[in-house]
Amino acid sequence: MTMVTEFLLLGFQGGQILRIFMFCLLLVVYCETVCGNLLIITLVSTTRNLHTPMYFFISQLSVSDILLITDIVPNLLYILLNNGASISFNNCFTQLYLFGVSEIFECFLLTVMSYDRYVAICNPLRYTSIMTSEYCVILVFICWLFGFTLTCSSVITTSKLIFCGPNIIDHFICDILPLIELACSNIFNVQIQIYLLSFLNVFIPTTIIVTSYTNIIVTILRIPSSSGRQKTFSTCSSHLIVVSIYYWTLFSVYVVPTKGLSSNTNKVLSLLYTMFTPVINPFIYSLRNKDIMKALKLFFLRGNKMIDFD
Repeated sequence: MTMVTEFLLLGFQGGQILRIFMFCLLLVVYCETVCGNLLIITLVSTTRNLHTPMYFFISQLSVSDILLITDIVPNLLYILLNNGASISFNNCFTQLYLFGVSEIFECFLLTVMSYDRYVAICNPLRYTSIMTSEYCVILVFICWLFGFTLTCSSVITTSKLIFCGPNIIDHFICDILPLIELACSNIFNVQIQIYLLSFLNVFIPTTIIVTSYTNIIVTILRIPSSSGRQKTFSTCSSHLIVVSIYYWTLFSVYVVPTKGLSSNTNKVLSLLYTMFTPVINPFIYSLRNKDIMKALKLFFLRGNKMIDFD
């Protein structure tokens, strides 16, 4: 058997005009995502009023979004320009690893953020004593640790499969599902591992998030005044929107059956999953958050004063 040393990513097949349009669109989305998330990180790190657990978690979410989109888009742009492109065996699994790290980290981070909102709303008097800065750092460290270790196990197992041909991947990224379809060896162990990791990374966090928000909603409904209910709910509405978008795109790709869908439809769903959430997160947290908007105005005011001074 001839061992595969590289894979061919087809990307989005189509006419040159369509591919150029997609190239320009994705380039704009990439630049906007990186700049938006870098702005969030800068505001949280430089604004004293934003040195709270919630904004610390938001800044870590921005780091993950930058990692995710940078892992995918530059190579995708190259694929669009060349109407398909080859990627070496090692680079393919490196992309798969970084992709898995960012996705698993985000699953657990969103779970931690829901717990933060649960403590803030259901146990407000104990919030500062529970969500200390040291505890928040530990929680984020655990999320990153899960991302790196759990992804490592599945990527190593998949890389040990025998790939003897064909080597054509009808996708724009080296995702684990299209990869194992090309394997010539038995993939049963890999499939079992994928199911176990899916349970750990998706269903357990989803259960915790649903439980947290169930308790949050019950607590909010007990507030006598409508203005009080609205004000309390506004503190977690941005996170709830992000969670809904993220898990909707996640389930649409990996949970909902896609056998009846065309390859292009599957790729579009994956594009929403990998690019839509990173680009929309900064807008959700900035446009719906008065503290972020206030910090943004002060940031630009400081910048204008420095320019005037120069």
